Amino acid sequence: MSALTPEALEERLGDPADDANPYGFAAAVARDEQDAFPEALCAELVRAGFHLNYLPKEWGGTLESFDRSLTLVRSAARRDVNIMPGTMFSIIAATCLQLHGSLEQQQRAAAILRAGGAVAFALTEAEHGSDLLTNEVRLADGVLNGEKWMVGLGLRCDAVYVVARTGERGPGAFSAVLLETAGVPADRLERVPAPRTGGMRGIDLATLRFHDTPVPAGALVGREGEGLEAAVKAQQTVRLMSMAGSLGIADTAVRLALDFATARRIGRAPLTEAPHSRRELAVAASALLAADAVALSAARGVHVVPEAFSVWALAAKHVVAEAADDLIRHCGSVLATRSVLREGPGGAGLFQKLQRDSGVVRVIDASTLANLRSYAGQLPTLTEGGARPDPDAVRTVFTLDAPLPPYEPARLDMFARGSDPVLAGLHDTVDAVAGDLGAAAAPVRRLADAAAALGDLTRAARRPGADPNALADAAERYAWLHAAACCLHLWCANRERSLYGTEPGSTGWLGAALGYLLARADGTDPRRHGELLTPALDAALALRDGNRLFTALPVRLATPR
Repeated sequence: MSALTPEALEERLGDPADDANPYGFAAAVARDEQDAFPEALCAELVRAGFHLNYLPKEWGGTLESFDRSLTLVRSAARRDVNIMPGTMFSIIAATCLQLHGSLEQQQRAAAILRAGGAVAFALTEAEHGSDLLTNEVRLADGVLNGEKWMVGLGLRCDAVYVVARTGERGPGAFSAVLLETAGVPADRLERVPAPRTGGMRGIDLATLRFHDTPVPAGALVGREGEGLEAAVKAQQTVRLMSMAGSLGIADTAVRLALDFATARRIGRAPLTEAPHSRRELAVAASALLAADAVALSAARGVHVVPEAFSVWALAAKHVVAEAADDLIRHCGSVLATRSVLREGPGGAGLFQKLQRDSGVVRVIDASTLANLRSYAGQLPTLTEGGARPDPDAVRTVFTLDAPLPPYEPARLDMFARGSDPVLAGLHDTVDAVAGDLGAAAAPVRRLADAAAALGDLTRAARRPGADPNALADAAERYAWLHAAACCLHLWCANRERSLYGTEPGSTGWLGAALGYLLARADGTDPRRHGELLTPALDAALALRDGNRLFTALPVRLATPR
């Protein structure tokens, strides 16, 4: 099967604004009200081959590059983000098996996934959350005992990758097994629905209770003691793809607000021209364009410098999820009363679903604090002048028409080694393009200076007696500055082509994205930079009018009914 394109998927699924469309917004809201799984939509996606987009070709999948998959997934997720857990929860287990599974285990998982089945991933436990080293589910004498929670597709999975304790101390105390669920007695493997979530309602999340569950010979994945390491590495890819969910939600939120604001008039002018609404929409549009640039850069970067993704994936996930949540608030300010209506025309009920869904995406793979803490300890390596990255590799990441090397999950690492490939040499990049930046020159200089000060900030946070929150705060500031540097590199590498529907070399979108990201890095209100952000709104309005996805290389959306 050839790779599915976003344009083909859009036409296949039809106009989501059509209330009669079973794959549209009205159907998503109806499912949300009923806590219903998106059975029909997921089945249609499987028929289209959507579920193969993250599987390597040697598994019978259609993965070409993660930037293409990112755009494909967000084009589906803009209709209902629940399609991601509905069709893609198995990406974690699949990546783990790519990392250390036997050929037989890989072939078995591939057969299940090609057929539209699921391989669940059981890692976390209710009593321990993100403190994985204290997990208690134990594998001993050929049986599993204990309880895993929030297991995606756990109620319907054909197999489950379980990380269980086989030792006593440290990361090496955990091993992984691939357990097929068919034929396991219900009294040995109990599968019950997990507590219901406020957003992403109806998705299959389960609690798995193991009661002397037999583990067949040959079920051990890799060697004993390497289960936790493989799981942590695999989650880097998961966080990468979870950004597609945030972007899909954000795209629909901004589109709803723009549709309302262009149709609503205050006197003789549309709401888009009213000062307060225009500023709110400019912040939302800037946040969306910045998030898109960050996610797109990360999706390409994992092909080129996967060794950096113990930090890059987490920092990008933080920025994209937080920006999506923020832009939804600004869109709600414009929609006002319509943002809280459950019934009526104009997307009633949909906006509330978007709000709740975004909150779940933020934390479904790790809490915000756990995400920051997981890479905060690596900041000294990244900011204190380690080995410099290959400039040609960095250029490949950001040049959107440059071919990418194959994705190699074996190159994922637990810890970053050497300088940050995005922030290293930023001053040199700024000096090279300073004369072409126009209105974006001032925020670019601010970015370069702030990035140069990250080393001092990190050292201060690690001194005895420092504020106990200082290192996590430094990690968050790093994430926003890293994101801003991604935007600058993206502009630099593509000055000869149109981005976000603007003229080639245009600095308007860049200045808006930097204005938003630097405000977030400083902990200030982006609305203070209202004029700098306005070009992002102009770009978003033009993309909306052209029926295009809000992305750097715009995708044609389904023909409106």
